Amino acid sequence: QVQLVESGGRLVQAGGSLRLSCSASGRTFSTYTMGWFRQAPGKEREFVTTIDWGGGSTYYASSVKGRFTISRDNAKNTVYLQMNDLKPEDTAVYYCGASIRPYYSISPAEFGFWGQGTQVTVSS
Repeated sequence: QVQLVESGGRLVQAGGSLRLSCSASGRTFSTYTMGWFRQAPGKEREFVTTIDWGGGSTYYASSVKGRFTISRDNAKNTVYLQMNDLKPEDTAVYYCGASIRPYYSISPAEFGFWGQGTQVTVSS
């Protein structure tokens, strides 16, 4: 199994930037597709972005494309989410997840492991 812990969430003004980190345990971290999802109050958890096991392929939700960048450092067992030009609608709890499915399988149901989440709040 893999254990995931997110960090880096905070209050930020619209137009600002933030970098989230997800630290993973386990020797098999590099074999998983990793993803970032977010969940706002009263809403379902939604896909943000994924990255394949080697870091060569990524997939982004249209709402964040061009603003967010996912990356991973397998040597450090860490995946990152760089968020630029943040908007109030980006406000949510952000979760990282691990999946045995390909990077283009983006349903939350396909991710078997999750972190506890980190709160990102974007003020106007």
